[in-house]
Amino acid sequence: MRIENLTVQSMTYTSNVYLVRGDWNALSDMNTLVDVGRDEAVMGRIESSRTGVGKKRVEQVVLTHTHYDHVSMLGRIKEVYGPTVYGYSRHYQGIDKPVDDGDILLMGDREFEVIHCPGHSNDSICLYNETDGVLFSGDAPIMITTTEGSHEHAFIDVLERLCDLNIKTIYFGHGKPCTTNCSHLLDLSLSNAKA
Repeated sequence: MRIENLTVQSMTYTSNVYLVRGDWNALSDMNTLVDVGRDEAVMGRIESSRTGVGKKRVEQVVLTHTHYDHVSMLGRIKEVYGPTVYGYSRHYQGIDKPVDDGDILLMGDREFEVIHCPGHSNDSICLYNETDGVLFSGDAPIMITTTEGSHEHAFIDVLERLCDLNIKTIYFGHGKPCTTNCSHLLDLSLSNAKA
């Protein structure tokens, strides 16, 4: 699996937009965008990415949630590439196929489990691949660095669930990925959330 952040050094306030491809760009792989952001420059980066011969550059989009900084380019992406759009919201018009907690989606050449993660928004999801230990977390507030504040029981349940997974890399909706000590940091977050 190859993961490319298409919004590196963006001049626009936007979410990260990740292009997930298979290692070999096989016909059976699903070229997937995780979120679409609001930066027009993403279109050029999609065009310059190696997405495979005879394949659509973007076959599907998975939205981690429907806040404007994650979905503003969706109309343009759908117009140009015609992907199937997945998301948890049942009300957002741009979503073609709603997903539920526990659903499995093929992204690139790997299967990802959908994990409903209310906390940032009611329609927030994380996407987890067990094989590589990869988690796309969107804007879910999973890195809790203080004992101050309160967290709903449903969110703590999800955080406990994440702590039971073998997570090696976390791709956030904003900022750089976490590539070391992910499980330890999630354990600390859970401890802070429960304090």
